[in-house]
Amino acid sequence: MTIIVTGGAGFIGSNFIFHILEKYPDYRVICYDKLTYAGNLANLNGVISNPNFSFVKGDICDQKAVLGLFEAEKPDVVINFAAESHVDRSIENSRIFIETNVLGTQVLLEASLRCGVKRFHQISTDEVYGDLPLDSKSSFKEDSVLKPSSPYSASKASADLLTLSYFRTHGLNVTVSRSSNNYGAYQFPEKLIPLMIVNALRDKPMTVYGKGENLRDWLFVDDHCKAVDLIIHNGRAGEVYNVGGRCEKRNIDVVKMICRELGKPESLITYVEDRKGHDMRYSVDISKIQAELGWVPETEFANGMKKTVSWYLKNRKWWDI
Repeated sequence: MTIIVTGGAGFIGSNFIFHILEKYPDYRVICYDKLTYAGNLANLNGVISNPNFSFVKGDICDQKAVLGLFEAEKPDVVINFAAESHVDRSIENSRIFIETNVLGTQVLLEASLRCGVKRFHQISTDEVYGDLPLDSKSSFKEDSVLKPSSPYSASKASADLLTLSYFRTHGLNVTVSRSSNNYGAYQFPEKLIPLMIVNALRDKPMTVYGKGENLRDWLFVDDHCKAVDLIIHNGRAGEVYNVGGRCEKRNIDVVKMICRELGKPESLITYVEDRKGHDMRYSVDISKIQAELGWVPETEFANGMKKTVSWYLKNRKWWDI
């Protein structure tokens, strides 16, 4: 099987490539990545010498380049991890989010259709559903109304709908997964957990929005990779699958845990003005993927955090630039 992984030099994409090449040594994997600030070729050092792996630098918005790649490699599966994903950046300038997340997805879908790709999988986010009140006990299901709060999540919701339209209109075999907050190795330090680790190690302020009461559902990246693996092999065409960690934590509690893991004082924690339109609680119901594909998150948060903190401690050269 030949798989093209877009955005494979990023956080989740690189971890997924490791997973696939280890589990399926006869698969061919082509990483297609623009290498923006969040993409790092060093993330792929562990597989760069693998004869079944190759890297191609390119932009998913480049229609000619994408089609040329697909025609040359004839992929069986395309998995789109490529995305602008930082909410704060989308608030400051949303244009690049629309270009990459929506127009880029359209280019990939069109090339997949023209080249007979057997499965196109779109990586999405639980943020497309919007948020829930902190005191709510409910969780979003795959058929919940989409109500994105930020330009980032709006662009991802648009890409989801576009992907699903290619199934209805063209019969392209597509699937979509909407995951909760990922954490683990190789995550660029702009997201909460790696940023707090890096700031703590530098003895810099660990800035927390508002009172830090926002609830997020945390998913260890290895568990996410296993879910995507199951979906591309056994998921039903035209379906959406929620992928959550069943691990809701307040942001402030996560930050305090990082202080404890690193032996740093909580006095480093600094509260700042809340983000515009800040979602309060994310929670997705994963009963569908559990029932259909037998997937459940395996990594306990405490263990996943120990592994994550340990990786950033051991790989200071990767982030201390």
